[in-house]
Amino acid sequence: MTMKPLAAETVSMKKTAAAPKRRRAAADPVAVVNELTELIKRASENTLAPNPLIGLRPADFAEAAQSLLKLATVSPGATVGSLARYAKSLGHILQGRSELAPDPKDRRFADPAWQGNFAYKRLMQNYLLTHNEFSSLIAGSTLGDREKGQAQFLTALVTDALAPSNWLAGNPTAVRKIVDTGGGSVVSGLENLVHDMRHNHMMPMQVDSTPFRIGENMATSPGDVVYRCETFELIQYTPTTPEVYQRPLVMVPPQVNKFYAVDLAPEKSLVKWAVDSGVQMFMVSWRNPTAEHRDWGVEHYAMAVDTAVDVARQITGSPDVNMWGSCSGGMTLAAYLGWLAALGDRKVANVSWAVCVLDGARAMNDTTLGLFNSPAAVRAARARSRSKGVVEGSEMASMFAWLRPNDLIWNYWVNNYLLGNKPPAFDILAWNADTTRLPARFHSDLLDIMEKNPYVQPGAMSIRGVPIDLSKVDIGAYVIGGITDHITPWKSCYGTARVFGEDSTFVLANAGHLQSLINPPGAPKAFFSTAPCRQADPDEWARVAVRHEGSWWPHWRAWMQERSGDPIAAPRKPGSRLHRPLCAAPGGYVLEK
Repeated sequence: MTMKPLAAETVSMKKTAAAPKRRRAAADPVAVVNELTELIKRASENTLAPNPLIGLRPADFAEAAQSLLKLATVSPGATVGSLARYAKSLGHILQGRSELAPDPKDRRFADPAWQGNFAYKRLMQNYLLTHNEFSSLIAGSTLGDREKGQAQFLTALVTDALAPSNWLAGNPTAVRKIVDTGGGSVVSGLENLVHDMRHNHMMPMQVDSTPFRIGENMATSPGDVVYRCETFELIQYTPTTPEVYQRPLVMVPPQVNKFYAVDLAPEKSLVKWAVDSGVQMFMVSWRNPTAEHRDWGVEHYAMAVDTAVDVARQITGSPDVNMWGSCSGGMTLAAYLGWLAALGDRKVANVSWAVCVLDGARAMNDTTLGLFNSPAAVRAARARSRSKGVVEGSEMASMFAWLRPNDLIWNYWVNNYLLGNKPPAFDILAWNADTTRLPARFHSDLLDIMEKNPYVQPGAMSIRGVPIDLSKVDIGAYVIGGITDHITPWKSCYGTARVFGEDSTFVLANAGHLQSLINPPGAPKAFFSTAPCRQADPDEWARVAVRHEGSWWPHWRAWMQERSGDPIAAPRKPGSRLHRPLCAAPGGYVLEK
């Protein structure tokens, strides 16, 4: 639903952004299938996560611990056998006869000392043995799926925390730096720790945001705010082509993040790409709500989208618009489209959906979102947000960090505290740290969406008293998913495409949640697969989909241009007599903390 921390993938992308553009040779079909299968396998294995909407209570940890302890009673033979294997393998480690090695991609053990030093190698192998044996024991047990998931979650949480790389004496890189700096790294690490305890809710800082300034070196696409209300500002971007397509594009970003993830810098700005393609571009910039706005829910946001659409239509003179919805913004957009369909209003022609899940039941099945989802947990979550009026962005960020603790917590623990380094200065991470709040009503509505699955259950949701039924929505749909996305899994995004019919276009990028959107041409090793959605099973779709080398952006541009009407002369001025420019992009709401 949301686009919260994805440090590992964003750091990797930043490092490769400046690589020279090149085209890859056509791959062997068998190799393509094998590679896609392996990526799917890796994505399916990366699903241990708490529920970021509900959170975790002490009772949830107790339930997970109970599931773990139940192993000994439901599978006593397997438990004894596991202990015997563990003892034997441990003996091999101590004798130096073990071949156990980490995954080559596991950055925690990249230091050569983990292989060359007697003590460090055995420490690492002992950790890997413990982690692997627990995972194998749980996977092969007779526990139910829910209990297995809870036991795996707790085991992963504990073993990740106890990795020797996370502790000063157990990390050879940290020990070496203490010597090299004469103890200075310890002092710097303690300073970082104290700072984060005071100013970052006791979480390690993921980014040094000081070099980045909104409107100066981030969110710099030229444009003007042409409408402002209590809920949002609407930005109209300045055309860069002598002609533009008549039908405008209105983007609806998530409420959980600020919009400029798609306009970080010119070389990786989807906004700039669209404008340079001749698209008349409008962006909704949501206000960062406070407790005063606790009653803003899905209906309130859907009606705000309706206002944005009408303003864009009035300014451009187009009878209808194309739209873009991502994550929770896409969920809001779906409710709005269902309302329009019930009224027989066709002012939206085509929609692009980015990493957006509308079939909640499929999402619950594809991930561990349901592990701790119970009526009691949902009631507790509603009560928390209702009492405060909002869900703080820092709370959401912390919970999402525990989706991938090695990448999003322990990686920065080592960098900031053990090595005494400053966190990295990356624009995507700076955007990610610029958190927003959720109104209590919207949070409650999202929980309802998880429980009632209204987008595939006609009549389960109403907007202004009108029951919605997405099967009545007749639009062209282009849906993007990320194959390694652990927040909105690609198979669930495929379900979104199926909601709008078999002729919907589904695009599967070889990237994660955020990187699948920030995917400019020229990135090495980038590819995507695409096909209509005529297979009910997403794995069957993957087998028949056509692979394309490079970014999906040019493919999307061609799809958009075919559906954007006739070329007309680009407007010379922003806005209209009714909607005059108020200030320059990126506006004022994006600056609110």
